[in-house]
Amino acid sequence: MKPCYLLLLPMFCAVTGCSSFANRHIEYQQVTPEVFPVLTAVGYAPISLQLGQTGEHKMLQAMKASKLEAYKELTEQVYGQKIDARNELRSMVLTDERLSTSVKGIISGARVVKTYAVEDVYITELELDFKQVYNLYQNTQPRQTIKSVRYYY
Repeated sequence: MKPCYLLLLPMFCAVTGCSSFANRHIEYQQVTPEVFPVLTAVGYAPISLQLGQTGEHKMLQAMKASKLEAYKELTEQVYGQKIDARNELRSMVLTDERLSTSVKGIISGARVVKTYAVEDVYITELELDFKQVYNLYQNTQPRQTIKSVRYYY
């Protein structure tokens, strides 16, 4: 008889424990920021140094490179930049100094404002409007706070 009681005890606890959650109503409200900043970034790429057989191909490569550079700059503005530094001393004389940086993040909602060439440099200007970013995320991950909780007995 003891094994039967051991099986019924968890089921009884689960049923009675869940009933306390059914006695409340939670109302949520949307959280909207007061200010939406607009970030801008510019990316540059040399045309003649690009790998390619023709001038047109080098131009296309520079277009892509300048766009990626502009996205990297936006990512730095939004997420910051990780900096790793290392210094080595021997007999109180600096013998080795190393510095590396990295950027990591996801940029959604940026738009190309302008893209053009000036002499041998291709330039891409991007804009990131945080109102657009907010609207994108509200569709997939709404930001909410608890407005009120009502308990019923």
